[in-house]
Amino acid sequence: MKCGNGIEARQVNELFINVDPIQAGGRLTGDAIKAIIAYGDGYSVCDNCRKPNRLDCIAKPPIAEFHKDVAAWLNMDTARMMPGARRGFQAVAHTYVNKGDPVLLTSLSHYTEFLAVEGAGGVACEIPADSNHLVTPDAAAAKIEEVKQKYGKAPVLAFIDQVDYQYGNLHDVAGIAKVAHQYDVPVLCNGAYTVGTMPVDGKALGADFVVGSGHKSMASPAPSGVLATTAERAGEVFRTTGITGDVTGRKFGVKEPELMGCTLMGATLVGMMASFPHVKERVKHFDRELENNRIVMEALLSIEGTKILSEYPRKHTLTRVDTTGSFDKVAESHKKKGFYFSSALNDKGIFGLIPGATRVWKFNTYGMTAKQARYLADAFVAVARENGLSVK
Repeated sequence: MKCGNGIEARQVNELFINVDPIQAGGRLTGDAIKAIIAYGDGYSVCDNCRKPNRLDCIAKPPIAEFHKDVAAWLNMDTARMMPGARRGFQAVAHTYVNKGDPVLLTSLSHYTEFLAVEGAGGVACEIPADSNHLVTPDAAAAKIEEVKQKYGKAPVLAFIDQVDYQYGNLHDVAGIAKVAHQYDVPVLCNGAYTVGTMPVDGKALGADFVVGSGHKSMASPAPSGVLATTAERAGEVFRTTGITGDVTGRKFGVKEPELMGCTLMGATLVGMMASFPHVKERVKHFDRELENNRIVMEALLSIEGTKILSEYPRKHTLTRVDTTGSFDKVAESHKKKGFYFSSALNDKGIFGLIPGATRVWKFNTYGMTAKQARYLADAFVAVARENGLSVK
């Protein structure tokens, strides 16, 4: 089936169990799909834009109310919808970081956090993860002291991932934030893998900023995301413009420079809004997600030579696996090499593993039913047995 101009219709989520690590939490709800069709035109949400002529103030559709609801849901004071989490990182970094300023990141931070720091002229200072791939408050304190000795001042900002993208491990953001605040370092909590998939309480975490990804974890179209702040920081990141034209004398009211006046609009915004009631409900049942993940983990561990590289038992559904001692041994002599693995799973209706990967790979069970989790678990075991691997 074609969508036009030779574009094939995408039917991945209709035909397969999708375990792609970055797609699981972003699958759209039926309500989001309907909203996108209705508001697909670029400036569709601006039909009723009135003074003060800012997108987050529009009452119909209820965009202004949505912004308030998202902030309250995250237990923060102010929120803005952004074109992806990375634009949230960028807005915060541009506000606080000047050329040569040290900025705290971690050895597990996403590359977009580094780019945000680079774009502002800052210097990346990484907190090292421990042998369990966890970032600890003690390591954060040691790094801040190291930065102070080297640069003569504490970091001007800290980016801390609540769940990192490499291992899917849950880090002690509250403990790290407590340490950072002792040095007056504001803390950005990267919730790209948590906001929308599990409960997130920004103030309980001690975060000055919470950033989420709509298309990664909030059942929303791309690019979409959220930047939420405390009341103390809102006036800084969401400051309004003061520039004046030297010929015309023009001023631009309450437009916010870090958002280039207005950010998320049209189909991406209403898709995010339409999914929000579903997202608010599903985060209450994260225990079910972990139980489904456990079913799959136990099956993988029953295959001799398979290791779980993420913390175990799992506290999140994004997981990194080492099958060098199992599926990769088959790849050494298989006629399809490493591609046999993803191909065999595709034949069983499972999509999302990197083709050719049989050593270290990631997957995400978020959003599965218990029946689907059992099917996935059985599929891994079946592929192992079909290729002569020992199963306990």
